[in-house]
Amino acid sequence: MASLSGFPEYTPRERIVEQAVLDHLRSTFELHGFASVETRAVEPLDVLLRKGEIDKEVYAVRRLADGAGDADLALHFDLTVPFARYVVENANTLDFPFRRYQVQKVWRGERPQQGRYREFTQADIDVVGRDVLSPHADVDVAQVMTEALGGLMDLVGSADAHATLQVSNRKVLEGFYLGLGLTDSTAVMQVVDKLDKVSPEKIRVMLGEIGVSDDSATKVLALAEIVTTDTSFVQRVEALGVEHELLAEGLSELAHVVGSIVAPGRVTVTADLRIARGLDYYTGTVFETRLSGFEQLGSICSGGRYEKLAADNRSTYPGVGISLGVSRLLAALLGDGVTASRSVPTAVLVAVADEADRRGADDVARSLRSRGVPTEVAPSAAKFGKQLRHAERRGIPFVFFPGGADGSAPTVKDIRSGDQVEADPATWTPPADDLRPQVVAPTPPVPDLQEKTP
Repeated sequence: MASLSGFPEYTPRERIVEQAVLDHLRSTFELHGFASVETRAVEPLDVLLRKGEIDKEVYAVRRLADGAGDADLALHFDLTVPFARYVVENANTLDFPFRRYQVQKVWRGERPQQGRYREFTQADIDVVGRDVLSPHADVDVAQVMTEALGGLMDLVGSADAHATLQVSNRKVLEGFYLGLGLTDSTAVMQVVDKLDKVSPEKIRVMLGEIGVSDDSATKVLALAEIVTTDTSFVQRVEALGVEHELLAEGLSELAHVVGSIVAPGRVTVTADLRIARGLDYYTGTVFETRLSGFEQLGSICSGGRYEKLAADNRSTYPGVGISLGVSRLLAALLGDGVTASRSVPTAVLVAVADEADRRGADDVARSLRSRGVPTEVAPSAAKFGKQLRHAERRGIPFVFFPGGADGSAPTVKDIRSGDQVEADPATWTPPADDLRPQVVAPTPPVPDLQEKTP
């Protein structure tokens, strides 16, 4: 059967890495008071198509039984649009500002390539208010995600793994362009947003094609070159000599966000004024994130502020959120050599000397499991050497021998070191690091210090 590209399926060892990433994210989000929600997989097609230029990426849903029915539904392409609908439908039962996290599959009809899939997992956090939302909510979501990213770099990253959270504000860009007299600011943003893939010279040509003069194009490109790790970007923008009320508002908001985030180690926060984000529901702060060594993946984590994505007859529900592409991040980590210490959760294999003794082996396993030790019993009463090799192939660190009918004491063997000691199944526990599979970061290459002969 031909494989389907763009639908990742992980080996058990890779799945352990994925679960470690998800567990860390859930823990971090909950430490900051974010509640978990899950939304349905489908939304009305017309709703999805109103939320940005994504009509070629949506998977429509149709029943095969009669070829009709649910043709107006489609699989969601992100988690923000379904969440906005969820907020409106549940507004009477939610407490605002509402802090939610959501880890779920999404689907996009993209051309599969490294880090880009048709089916993938996202992890989102959002803060939503009723009618008003404090500007500090932008700081909150950025702070949470930088802490999550910093922890991930420590958990699964190589020694030089580093993430950069790039922050911008669409009001800065739109106000700057309006100050230049460019009325179609959205068209300009869409061109500038291509700077990661297109040279500045080509961008200048593309700007000219939409009616931007060469002098204005020079200032547009100068704005896009501004990147700082502090609030000094404000002075650099003001030095370009462009004024507009919306620009001043955006600079103030961006300075508040960048100046308030306390970034953990292995994460850098920058103000980056080329970042605009493609989806048109963003109205203020926007975020993107790059991973050092994997720049070809593009942004692995992005989001922003949206004022009017959700509304009913009584209220609007402004919000701000960030989405981490878990599958895209895993593509980078697994490709870099991140792995798990074993392919199964099992910490102990209980040996079986004879099928007649299996009941005793089962009793030992139950005793170990009752104290939280992941345990399985050998599948057959093969020779002990074969049972040891079975454990070794799967990475199981310990083999427990229940003891014999001759009165021999039960023992446990660490098959890595070869050490074997007496052990009581009612009290013995493996070391904490062996209790669950551990994520193993890639080993850096050893430099060749030997002088090479010319």
